[in-house]
Amino acid sequence: MSATTMSPARKPLSPRQALDRVRRGDLGAWPVVGGLIAIAIVFGSLNEHFLSPENLTNLALQMAATGTISLGIIMVLLLGEIDLSAGSVSGLCAVVMTILSVRNGWNPVLAIVVAVVAGSAVGLLHGLLFTRVRMPSFVVTLAGLIGWQGLLLYLLGESGTINLPFDGFIAKLSDTWLPPWQAWALAAALVAVYGGSLLLSRRLRLAAGLPVTPAYWAAVRTGGLAVVLAGAVLVLQADRGVPLLLVIFGTLVVVLDLVLRHTAFGRWMYAVGGNAEAARRAGINVTRIRLLAFVLSSALAAFGGILAASRLAAVNQSSGGSDILLMAIAAAVIGGTSLFGGRGRTYAALLGILVIQSITNGMLLLNVDSSVRYMVTASVLALAVAIDSLARRGSAQ
Repeated sequence: MSATTMSPARKPLSPRQALDRVRRGDLGAWPVVGGLIAIAIVFGSLNEHFLSPENLTNLALQMAATGTISLGIIMVLLLGEIDLSAGSVSGLCAVVMTILSVRNGWNPVLAIVVAVVAGSAVGLLHGLLFTRVRMPSFVVTLAGLIGWQGLLLYLLGESGTINLPFDGFIAKLSDTWLPPWQAWALAAALVAVYGGSLLLSRRLRLAAGLPVTPAYWAAVRTGGLAVVLAGAVLVLQADRGVPLLLVIFGTLVVVLDLVLRHTAFGRWMYAVGGNAEAARRAGINVTRIRLLAFVLSSALAAFGGILAASRLAAVNQSSGGSDILLMAIAAAVIGGTSLFGGRGRTYAALLGILVIQSITNGMLLLNVDSSVRYMVTASVLALAVAIDSLARRGSAQ
């Protein structure tokens, strides 16, 4: 074979291979994107306010906190485990932050750091019970759900509510908007980084003799991202601007995605989730990976709780409660993260929470009863799990 001839391992994916992937149910994020388009068409036609800049800005604010918690859920779902305590941990850590900053007069940034560290400690405890005591993750985190909720109520005391200063640093997180030039600069930087990462990944795969997609596909994907980001900035700037909460959430999504795809830790996460015994025999410290996954889950839950407290400008007995946990888990699964482990990306949290919040927001605008909203959300979740199960069965054949 001549030096200019591409080896079989280096050939781009053919249309037949792409079709085989579809037949196996390996559809990627396309079903979610199609669902979002359908949601926009349906609710946009039923209520003209749904696609207005004001409503879309509110939607961006609404999804940041729960989406951040969902990022943590993805960390444990990648291992084929579950964290039922994320909601309670988010509320508890938000209360810790508020007590330190409001009642004890701590610097708000230091209070936030301590709250996230407290969340990490909770995750470490869950991880140790799971890996050392061999308790099922379902039982460990179910106990955490109950216990940390009880501690939250104890810390709040009889008052039940602590308000944050509206002009303080924490409350301002949810009331800060990027000026136009910063928003456009950020969008351009994201497009450049994304396009560069695609080209770098393609070059590395070619060097390793792995199959790659055609070069033009990277340009198409980068151009598609540029169009989406430009549209988002235009719409949000038509109202109050790009909210800082959305930037924080988006940054977490991008950073964690890069960690999972381009670091040894990320590869080990997928390996342990795919086959823990095979990963152990390959020399991966499975126990350490599991511990870190639970630590990340609770740390992100803590930060999500802080974002929720910022938007409400208070913490109370329902912080981290209601349907926050269920929506965070549903967002991860609807976005494409497998319940069986080994498959999923952090963008699942962004896509999934966007689907859930869009459905909820649209039905609220139509004055649909809450009972119907829950049933619709349940149907979407069941459909996502069914697609995941079919994809898993197809890949096993």
